[in-house]
Amino acid sequence: MAEGLEEARRKLDDEYGQVRRHLDKVHAALDRVDAAGPEDDLFTLLQDLEDVVKEVRNGGIVGSGAKGHRRALENYRERKDE
Repeated sequence: MAEGLEEARRKLDDEYGQVRRHLDKVHAALDRVDAAGPEDDLFTLLQDLEDVVKEVRNGGIVGSGAKGHRRALENYRERKDE
């Protein structure tokens, strides 16, 4: 049982780290919106921000995004409660 909990924790930490690393993309997109002036295309900048947030939340072609973290967290909590 302890081995399953340790493995679940490793998976949780891994998923958390992946999401945290991808948050830099969100911050960069938000910085572009924040730095925009009256002559910049805010609609497109905000659309780009939404796309980046969606990718970090749902995952891209390879990763599972924050959804993977959610699954790992649920698995860890279940094992912890056993």
